[in-house]
Amino acid sequence: MFTTASGEEVFIIDGHVHNWDGRKINQKNVHGEQFINCFYAYHSFLSPKEKLWTREKFERYGADQLYRDLFVDGYDDMAIFQPTYLTDFYVDGFNTTEQNALLKAQHPNRFIVNGAFDPRDEEAGLAKFEELVATHKLKGVKLYTAEWKGASRGYKLSDPWTEKYLALAEKLGVRNIHVHKGPTILPLDRDAFDVADVDIAATNFQGLNFIIEHCGLPRLDDFCWTATQETNVYGGLAVALPFIRKQPKYFAHVISQLLMWLGPDKLLYGSDYGIWTPDWLIEDFMAFELPADIGAETGAVLDLEAKKKILGLNAARLYGVDIAAQKRLLRADEVVAVAA
Repeated sequence: MFTTASGEEVFIIDGHVHNWDGRKINQKNVHGEQFINCFYAYHSFLSPKEKLWTREKFERYGADQLYRDLFVDGYDDMAIFQPTYLTDFYVDGFNTTEQNALLKAQHPNRFIVNGAFDPRDEEAGLAKFEELVATHKLKGVKLYTAEWKGASRGYKLSDPWTEKYLALAEKLGVRNIHVHKGPTILPLDRDAFDVADVDIAATNFQGLNFIIEHCGLPRLDDFCWTATQETNVYGGLAVALPFIRKQPKYFAHVISQLLMWLGPDKLLYGSDYGIWTPDWLIEDFMAFELPADIGAETGAVLDLEAKKKILGLNAARLYGVDIAAQKRLLRADEVVAVAA
């Protein structure tokens, strides 16, 4: 938890974390190597020098390191696992629901586990998805529209089979649909992450919340125009947030546009761990102030109340987290840990 200089506590829900295995032993082919190479390039480009990891650690940091980075050295109170299966690239998958669930079993009050579906599984995958929802009591899924599957190099949210899966998600109470619509990752295709299909899905499924991860970057304008007209479209700040240190003017532009178009109630913090760690991201975000000229031009306000919404309150609302009750549970966990 982050505490301000005045002593006010800010409850933080990290909306975008992973526990991946990018090691050579798990790479199925050259594409698995390309994928983790690209992740490491993002890490190396946007991380502060003192936060750079070795390639070996980056490929497989593991559960203990993850817990320490998020909840001990970092300021996260809770975190949402967003799976990325990539079974065409990795032998055991890159980061699956089942793998993430093992950590939730160890720390049930810290994690929310999201699932996934692939509409290209068509009829055969519907029952499997329903079973996944029941097993893990899912409230959300993460979709990678550019993920490869056999000869297919992606799908759209507007495809007929995707709509069947979204209808089933809505029926099962899986209301939070996180969709990677951001920078491409080698060898995936850039255009398969285009945001053009978001408004169709959002219009057709008013009972679902579409959290567009990475805010559509580098298609910020397209995303903002869509998100302002669709009341159930939200923006995830993973990937946008790390620019706060390396390119603060660019970050100021991005966050001001998002605040102007969407407002602070529709933005969710995400560290994208383990590409970046939440310690420096949250410290920099809490210290960040919009330049006066940008604030005057856009009317955007990034005060403490807005930051509290972005860092935790919005995700708590979407996932039904009672923050006061959650604080009590976490305090009880700390007492048990000390006693042990």
